[in-house]
Amino acid sequence: MADPKGFMTTPRQDWPRRPVGERVRDWDEVYVPGALLPIITEQADRCMDCGIPFCHEACPLGNLIPEWNDLVSREDWRQAADRLHATNNFPEFTGKLCPAPCEAGCVLAINQPAVTIKNVEAAIAERAWELGFTLPRPPDRLSGRTVAVIGSGPTGLAAAQQLTRAGHTVAVYEKDDRPGGLMRYGIPEFKMEKRHLERRIEQMRAEGTKFRTSTAVGRDIGAADLRTRYDAVVIATGATAWRELDVPGRELAGVQQAMEYLPLANRVCEGELAVSPMSAAGKHVVIVGGGDTGADCLGTAVREGAASVTQLDIYAQPGGERDEDAEPWPTYPKIYRLSAAHEEAGELRTAPAADADARLFAASTLRFTGDADGHVRSLHLVEVDAARRPVDGTQRKLPADLVLLALGFSGPDRGDGLVEQLGLEMEPRGTVARDAGFATNVPGVFAAGDAARGQSLIVWAIAEGRAVAAAVDRYLTGSSQLPAPIGPYDRPMTV
Repeated sequence: MADPKGFMTTPRQDWPRRPVGERVRDWDEVYVPGALLPIITEQADRCMDCGIPFCHEACPLGNLIPEWNDLVSREDWRQAADRLHATNNFPEFTGKLCPAPCEAGCVLAINQPAVTIKNVEAAIAERAWELGFTLPRPPDRLSGRTVAVIGSGPTGLAAAQQLTRAGHTVAVYEKDDRPGGLMRYGIPEFKMEKRHLERRIEQMRAEGTKFRTSTAVGRDIGAADLRTRYDAVVIATGATAWRELDVPGRELAGVQQAMEYLPLANRVCEGELAVSPMSAAGKHVVIVGGGDTGADCLGTAVREGAASVTQLDIYAQPGGERDEDAEPWPTYPKIYRLSAAHEEAGELRTAPAADADARLFAASTLRFTGDADGHVRSLHLVEVDAARRPVDGTQRKLPADLVLLALGFSGPDRGDGLVEQLGLEMEPRGTVARDAGFATNVPGVFAAGDAARGQSLIVWAIAEGRAVAAAVDRYLTGSSQLPAPIGPYDRPMTV
């Protein structure tokens, strides 16, 4: 603990964002470049080095947060990077994309703003790359065992890296043309520039991991055949089966799923397309769904030049403070949060009828109506109470040329035939069934990440990847020294 009074003398200061008028004109990350390092050592000093650090329990990776906070406060970046990478393969991913449940569990957050744990993590990760601390770590010797990992999202990448470093020969199969999963084509560039992903992929290639892109297991290669070719298989395909909205007018042109819309914008940023065929430019856009995917659509539509953008959230607007009775510390509270996209929409007044920033809360979609050509033109909604019952006299209509459904995901997509070809047992909620050791009903086949857990956070995805790697290593060799931070039935802290 470098400064025992740091938490009393230093106020919380977050990584500043670029001015809204500047950042909505490009796709670069929203934060001011170079503005984090000058403030981060003092921010790390705010850590109290608690006797019982609840941030450890709130983070499924078990990140050694007080340790690397202390090291950052002393500017010992090498040791800080070692501590950080001891529990997290990709700290720059979580440092930019994770909603930071660790900060909700920070002891200081009982009565003060939490330590900026996420920003400290991002700073360590960036310094580690700048100072050359993230060199490839190929194994000293090979085990002679082979593993196929299906899916290259955070779970698949973490599992593949751990198993490669343990000496196994690993091939990652990805149905898209480039590895990265939703981090590649789902997460907008302004939240995480893809250069962060690219350098991790290159690190993994240098360690020996092989990538087989444009290969959908079950369609381009038989799943059963793949199983016979490898000693073990890890299913890490994610939860890509999107939830639908069964209301009149759903069939109208212009009513799209969020994950049909976001990948096209990312492909524009990658230089593959000049203009997205689903661009929001000049259109009245309504986003149905109040979560992170909806916010990603919001920021994307603003940058594409939408005429207006409104986001509908079926839940009532939360308060700005934790409800100590319903969601006591150290659980992750549902409070009013202002993401970068919401900040942009609020300042630019993209939705004049919104309750706050661009959001309409307690709003339920009734139907869509369109023009003579079958294209959507309006969304009809109604306010709902806490039980989601319509409130009389609150029906209204919004102009809508493009409607984006961001309602979450129910499990892995069954379209490629992977589940049926392997004969996998499934849970009633649509996820892959597995036992306490991450094993499916098919010998040698394991399941991890959102495909088995259900839709979750990136930090849980990486933790699943690390844990399933330990399970596969144990299956192949009889024992394992790889860390297993979570079990398949672990869940976030709740009351």
